[in-house]
Amino acid sequence: MIPVTEFRQFSEQQPAFRVLKPWWDVFTDYLSVAMLMIGVFGCTLQVMQDKIICLPKRVQPSQNHSSVSNVSQAVASTTPLPPPKPSPTNPATVEMKGLKTDLDLQQYSFINQMCYERALHWYAKYFPYLVLIHTLVFMLCSNFWFKFPGSSSKIEHFISILGKCFDSPWTTRALSEVSGEDSEEKDNRKNNMSRSNTIQSGPEGSLVNSQSLKSIPEKFVVDKSTAGALDKKEGEQAKALFEKVKKFRLHVEEGDILYAMYVRQTVLKVIKFLIIIAYNSALVSKVQFTVDCNVDIQDMTGYKNFSCNHTMAHLFSKLSFCYLCFVSIYGLTCLYTLYWLFYRSLREYSFEYVRQETGIDDIPDVKNDFAFMLHMIDQYDPLYSKRFAVFLSEVSENKLKQLNLNNEWTPDKLRQKLQTNAHNRLELPLIMLSGLPDTVFEITELQSLKLEIIKNVMIPATIAQLDNLQELSLHQCSVKIHSAALSFLKENLKVLSVKFDDMRELPPWMYGLRNLEELYLVGSLSHDISKNVTLESLRDLKSLKILSIKSNVSKIPQAVVDVSSHLQKMCVHNDGTKLVMLNNLKKMTNLTELELVHCDLERIPHAVFSLLSLQELDLKENNLKSIEEIVSFQHLRKLTVLKLWHNSITYIPEHIKKLTSLERLAFSHNKIEVLPSHLFLCNKIRYLDLSYNDIRFIPPEVGVLQSLQYFSITCNKVESLPDELYFCKKLKTLKIGKNSLSVLSPKIGNLLFLSYLDVKGNHFEILPPELGDCRALKRAGLVVEDALFETLPSDVREQMKAE
Repeated sequence: MIPVTEFRQFSEQQPAFRVLKPWWDVFTDYLSVAMLMIGVFGCTLQVMQDKIICLPKRVQPSQNHSSVSNVSQAVASTTPLPPPKPSPTNPATVEMKGLKTDLDLQQYSFINQMCYERALHWYAKYFPYLVLIHTLVFMLCSNFWFKFPGSSSKIEHFISILGKCFDSPWTTRALSEVSGEDSEEKDNRKNNMSRSNTIQSGPEGSLVNSQSLKSIPEKFVVDKSTAGALDKKEGEQAKALFEKVKKFRLHVEEGDILYAMYVRQTVLKVIKFLIIIAYNSALVSKVQFTVDCNVDIQDMTGYKNFSCNHTMAHLFSKLSFCYLCFVSIYGLTCLYTLYWLFYRSLREYSFEYVRQETGIDDIPDVKNDFAFMLHMIDQYDPLYSKRFAVFLSEVSENKLKQLNLNNEWTPDKLRQKLQTNAHNRLELPLIMLSGLPDTVFEITELQSLKLEIIKNVMIPATIAQLDNLQELSLHQCSVKIHSAALSFLKENLKVLSVKFDDMRELPPWMYGLRNLEELYLVGSLSHDISKNVTLESLRDLKSLKILSIKSNVSKIPQAVVDVSSHLQKMCVHNDGTKLVMLNNLKKMTNLTELELVHCDLERIPHAVFSLLSLQELDLKENNLKSIEEIVSFQHLRKLTVLKLWHNSITYIPEHIKKLTSLERLAFSHNKIEVLPSHLFLCNKIRYLDLSYNDIRFIPPEVGVLQSLQYFSITCNKVESLPDELYFCKKLKTLKIGKNSLSVLSPKIGNLLFLSYLDVKGNHFEILPPELGDCRALKRAGLVVEDALFETLPSDVREQMKAE
């Protein structure tokens, strides 16, 4: 016997592939085994037993006299003798004898072989071999897509990922949490999905409906009591699985080779089934038990006609009918498979039932080969698809990231990053994380939260635990916010800073922060778009006092005018884009501070002169050359700070003397050559910065500035300082470095409050020992070459070095 196991290689595949074998493939595999056994059994009988047994036919007497003698002789030779009659002496002895043929064993074997080849029908001879070949073809067709390189690699990869997803502790945890919802919660979720109320909650402009904002955190906010259920290693493995699933999906969804291969092999099986049924039905009757054989071997055997018995004809006939039944069932199953392939849309797969059952609403539908394999798996066990879907959900992935974040960023580790910011608040900066750790909301002393380059930030309702939180910074972050968290921020947030790449990415919920006092917007727009893009209305920001816009807008946004009645400080940093149409400034009657930086202004805007409450004006980095309009500042009685630095101003008009209320004046980084004496009639000036110009002479009228505390002429061309300068006895900071000075007057000792002196970069050969009279001046506050410092008396040096 030939063992069936010898044919295992034709249908053998990895045991894990069974998940891609639906019931009809399993059924046809069993049918193939049954047909294979028929073929093997028939072939074994062919080999082990005699195929045919033949005997010469008896020849009838002929009327031809010429052959009477021959026939008589033949008859005589073949006619058996009558049995002997029993004698009275031996009545029981009777010998039975057949017809005599005078043929030996070799002649019979020769006759059997000749008749088998000449007389027996080919179907009767090769039936078991045909069954065997057809069955092997069926088995090859059924498993070819598991063997073909282009498809087997995808299948192996898919099965590998599927098994890991099925066994992952993360899958079990995610499904167990959502399965804990009661029916009422599920009904509420279904009802909420039909509502049209939405809240825009991300800089990317996506709409998040109210159901998502409420239900997702309830189901997916990490439960701190169970956070240890998934250790760090398991979390990293689940994270790697998410990445593998993403890459595999992108790769597999590009083509449909698996679907095409399966369809083709099924069509081939149907065609073969039709062929087998057609010719077997016609030829099964050719398997006969008795066969007449007429072969011309009379000269070798003495006979020409033989009557043969096909010893396996009866068995083969039964086997052929049985085989036809199996093939018919096999073919009908293949026809059903074709119906399933073409009736259903197998190139698309919807996880709708999983979304409804689990409540994970963001599981995407898939297509092409990915969809086809999931359809096949559903025929095996739909649970595989359900567990696999967890790794297609962005919400599930974010939850896993959240869990890993919580494990990585413990409250103690976060407290180590706390620092004091420019607003003197306790701040926690988080940069380039995968999300916002929930442990942040355990640091109740936190006053400022700064998030930079963090995607998919979800601000949960637990932010309400931060009772001291007043400041929030979002730099290039996409943010979604829970409705309860928004309510908390409306009541508590005082300062909001947003850095964006496009104004359309601004968080829309910021327009409802009614208690917000300071708003800082930093972003970049294309020049063409900025002419048409405007901020949404800020009128609901009733408490807004400070607004800073660092962008490249071409005009003051109308939204700013909406808060003009209570706005106290406005800063526009325009990145070189020309700012025009400044008439809206006139409406900001309560404005006390105004910064128009890098706005390509060529003249001081006339609208500024209408701001009677203005106290500080900064026109840094513009294109100002002439400031004759400065005379109009005399109407701004409250103006105390004027910064016209980093421009191209060549001279200071004499009208400057009318600005008697000025206390701080900055003309640094200009092209001023001459200082008018009228400048020093502004006798309230405490801060005067004239650095980085082309000034050669300091008028002696500088001594009039008795309130002067800060004076800088760094990087000019001054050759000498007037002695009147040392009459400014309140001077604390004096910067005269990088000039052409050669002598420092001993009268510098009159500046008793001097704590910072920069003389580096001049032509001094010696420092006056009177510097020792400046008791507030220490070595750290004296900027000078080391060699020049050594020219001071040792006791002065020791005095300066002393703490």
